[in-house]
Amino acid sequence: MTSAQQRAALQRQIWAIANDVRGAVDGWDFKQYVLGTLFYRFISENFSAYIEAGDDSVNYAAMSDSVITPEIKDDAIKTKGYFMYPSQLFVNVAKNANSNESLNTDLAAIFSAVEASASGYPSEQDIKGLFADFDTTSNRLGNTVRDKNQRLAAVLKGVAGLDFSDEFFAERDAAHIDLFGDAYEFLISNYAANAGKSGGEFFTPQHVSRLIAQLAMHKQTSVNKIFDPACGSGSLLLQAKKHFDAHIIEEGFFGQELNHTTYNLARMNMFLHNINYDKFNIQLGNTLTDPHFGDDKPFDAIVSNPPYSVKWIGSDDPTLINDERFAPAGVLAPKSKADFAFVLHALSYLSGKGRAAIVCFPGIFYRGGAEQKIRKYLVDNNYVETVISLAPNLFFGTTIAVNILVLAKNKTSTDTQFIDASGLFKKETNNNILTDDHIKQIMEVFDSKANVDHFARSVPYEEVAANDYNLSVSSYVEAKDTREVVDIAKLNAELKTTVARISELRSEIDAIVAEIEGN
Repeated sequence: MTSAQQRAALQRQIWAIANDVRGAVDGWDFKQYVLGTLFYRFISENFSAYIEAGDDSVNYAAMSDSVITPEIKDDAIKTKGYFMYPSQLFVNVAKNANSNESLNTDLAAIFSAVEASASGYPSEQDIKGLFADFDTTSNRLGNTVRDKNQRLAAVLKGVAGLDFSDEFFAERDAAHIDLFGDAYEFLISNYAANAGKSGGEFFTPQHVSRLIAQLAMHKQTSVNKIFDPACGSGSLLLQAKKHFDAHIIEEGFFGQELNHTTYNLARMNMFLHNINYDKFNIQLGNTLTDPHFGDDKPFDAIVSNPPYSVKWIGSDDPTLINDERFAPAGVLAPKSKADFAFVLHALSYLSGKGRAAIVCFPGIFYRGGAEQKIRKYLVDNNYVETVISLAPNLFFGTTIAVNILVLAKNKTSTDTQFIDASGLFKKETNNNILTDDHIKQIMEVFDSKANVDHFARSVPYEEVAANDYNLSVSSYVEAKDTREVVDIAKLNAELKTTVARISELRSEIDAIVAEIEGN
């Protein structure tokens, strides 16, 4: 098998395990246990590899806890951000899981100890609460301790059976996504696809993430750091890592997330993609009313897929109009539609040389009122580089055709570019996807700013202003007429021939009738 086939086989196996072991538990409710167990195995093996340092004669899992000195522990926490004793490793817990009558409490104690190991160290906030959603006492696992332990043992055994070894994937290219991280994102993607509307709240499909990452980092040979103010499970941030060499992002990955469970998913996702604790900073909180990273801005690259048209406090908090993020526009986003609040937040955190690529609900580009005033502010100050309309049904949880807004503070032209990419998609199962070729087409015209009939147009500032600052792509890029072209001259000639033939037939019929009547 090729590397791609092997990876696909591994993904089928892990999804089968996720479904087999959950029994009657809803898949959405059970996702924390599968994802958490995969993470537990990863940090165990990652930590063992660090201790063993490539020495085949060292087997950390076989060691006694008693041989670990305080110095070893201290040094490991400073480097890895956490500590695990040999007895706490996944491999040692999994091998006895079926016969361990206290499995659920043992796991809870191990997770608590891993989190506590970072207490007082720089990594404390990155490790704290990581396993909060892996509740081994939850009745979702079963009504009795025995039931809980059986289900936990089944998950441990299932994840233990997954082969992530280099030997199994001997053909894989070094540039391929890390196998643990790939499996984790595959699981998150599948859970999102099966979660209905809520799926889109924590995961942006990889094919769209690739486009957003390329837009934000286009022609930047290096960026100081990358930021997602509504980061979900971190998929957009990680797509930037996958697409570019690791060294291009100098100071790491920053994100803020409102949902506590999703916040933990994002932190786990960072570790699973081999981003060490000192290279990421994911914070919990409401981006609009409790923003983090004010001391870390500006950011050279910002990527975001914020929630569409959610309610926020807006004008009910009179202090927000003086907030440095919103004050320059002179108006707050409507209380019932926070979309432009996220846009202005991103703009405020953007550096003078960087770009922000933000997924937006289409309505914000043509509605009046406060949203029109904010568009006027953005266009008058020459912050809008490009608006891209995408095909419908590209995202989980919604079928609408969304837009991508690209902001920049270093534009050399006052034109605004509009790209109609609504025709670029490939139908795949229940959703549409963007292929690599589609992304290439969009990026080529984004780079060149060329006018292409029915696809892209760079519009002068004066035209946008005269059009009441409407930023809808359809207002500037004429849709292609797909109706069949009719050749009138040819049609008339055919009609003339047809009429003549009808007359000829009618004469013949009249002659036949006359002959019959004459007899």
